[in-house]
Parts: sequence; C-alpha cells; structure tokens
Amino acid sequence: MVEDLKTYFFTRRGVTKAVDGVSFTLHAGETLALVGESGSGKSVTCLSLVRLVPEPAGRIVGGRVLLEGEDLLQKSSAEMRRVRGKKIAMVLQDPLTSLNPALTIGTQVGEVVRLHQGLRGAPLRERVLEALRRLRIPAAGTRLRHYSHQFSGGMRQRVSSAIALSCAPRLLIADEPTTALDVTIQAQYLELLKEVQASAGVAIILVTHDFGIVAAMADRVAVMYAGRIVEMGSTLQVFDNPSHPYTRALLRCLPDVGLKREQLVEIGGQPPDLARLPQGCPFAPRCPERQPICDETYPPSVPVAGGHAASCWAAPGAKARA
Repeated sequence: MVEDLKTYFFTRRGVTKAVDGVSFTLHAGETLALVGESGSGKSVTCLSLVRLVPEPAGRIVGGRVLLEGEDLLQKSSAEMRRVRGKKIAMVLQDPLTSLNPALTIGTQVGEVVRLHQGLRGAPLRERVLEALRRLRIPAAGTRLRHYSHQFSGGMRQRVSSAIALSCAPRLLIADEPTTALDVTIQAQYLELLKEVQASAGVAIILVTHDFGIVAAMADRVAVMYAGRIVEMGSTLQVFDNPSHPYTRALLRCLPDVGLKREQLVEIGGQPPDLARLPQGCPFAPRCPERQPICDETYPPSVPVAGGHAASCWAAPGAKARA
C-alpha cells in the first residue's frame, strides 16, 4: 500500500513537486498500470518505492510505503539493500544500459541470488540456469557465459527480468519495459511476463505510454498528471467510462483504423511546470471543461463507481465535497 507519497526535488529554481500525494493499493497477482505524459511523475513514483530517488536534490518528504506490513520509508539504507531484489525488484526501460557490459550474464543474475540467498558453487549455477530458463532464454547453459552485447534487445530484456525475478520478489516494477522492443517481441515478452506472474503470484506495477499494453496486461489503471493520480479504476472502467478530461484526452490521441482522420487529435498546451504549480487544478489551462472553481481549488477525489474515482470538478458530486 502506498499512502500520500510525496517526493520533491530541491533545486535553485525552487521546489519541484514530482510526486505530490500519491496513494494506491496493490494485491498479490495484480497488475497496476501507471499512465500519463512524460513528466507526470510515473518513474519518480517507482523510484520512490525502491528508495532510489537521485540525491541530494531528490527527497521523499512524506507518506508511507507498506510492503508486507513494513514501511519501507522508515528503513535504513542497509535494510533497503536487503529488500531490493528479494521483496521488491525493478526492470528498467533500456536493458542495454541497465546491464553491465563488462560482466557475463551468469555473473549478473548470480549476484542477486548470492547476495539474498547465500548460494555458492553448483547450487548457485543451478539457480541462475533456472532463472534464465524460466524466462525462456535458449541454450541457457551456454548463454550464461555471454555478455550483454551478444544478446538481442528482446533477450536483454528477458535477462533483466530474470535478474529481477531470480529471488521471487513480491512486487515487480516494470518501467516501460517494452520501449526498446519491436511490436512482435513486445507481445512475446508481455505474454511471458503474464505467465511468470500467474505462476509466482507476483504483483506488478507497469509504467507505460501504450494503452494497448495497458489493455492486455493491467487489472487496474492509475492516470497521473503533474505528480498526482487524477483517475483510478479497473481497466474496463477507465476505458469504457473515462471520467477525467485528461483521461479522455489521452484516449482520443489513440489512432483508430476504423476512423478516417487526416491527422491525430492532440492535447493542446503543455504540461505545467512542477516547480510552479497553480493553486487549482494543474490541467485547467488545457481543459475543455474548465470552470472558474478549477483555477481556485484542487478538486477532491470523487467516486464514479465501485473502485473507480476521479479528481475533477466536473465529476458528479465534486462540488458537494468542496
């Protein structure tokens, strides 16, 4: 459970509120997709969960991150090193830069297993082979002696996932894991990730710009804008009944082969400066449903249906909660 998480960056320009009060829950075997434009706070949210926010400028200034009843924000750096890889793991969007080119694949996968499970020698090698085979890396016995440059993009991403899943974590964070992959390899990788999730019961936080991936993978969707979650619900609820103007704008940007358009619809304007956020709703300057109250006060989160909520003054019942 994440409760009122706040991560700010303190710079010469002022305080940048990259994550400003994010809350959500995630259960075993469930996938939550974080969507939104670049700069909306998705990646910083994920880095905050694993306590890897760039210092000294970045600081987690408030909130709680509860994993199996323990608040990760209260743990020391040494305690967090024992949590990362064992209970919570992360797959980054570019496997070429996240893998060490000077170490063999076997060494990199084995490092996590050796650190958290204390295996050495033959048992360690068997566990590494098991992790690689689980992600369907062919000829695993030979490949563990290879280096990352000898793998294709799709295989490198599988290796990154093998490292993340080698110690059976309870939570896997996948930050745009398919960005560097072509469409065919994307589909294979996502299907493999779903199979591993089903067999291990791991919860997944998936960061992506691709609504097609959201539809295929996610159980629930959290739409982020300017460091906050502006809408959250099941994937079906958000797709069938988008209740925030920003969510509707994102969905209108999707190409539709069934419609004849000369050009794609775009969202007018620019995302706000997170160091100079307005007093009211940060989406108001770009919103076609803007009202005077939008410039004055940030809207409350209003229930739309069971488990579906949106933060918008145009939502039914929002003004009554002001």
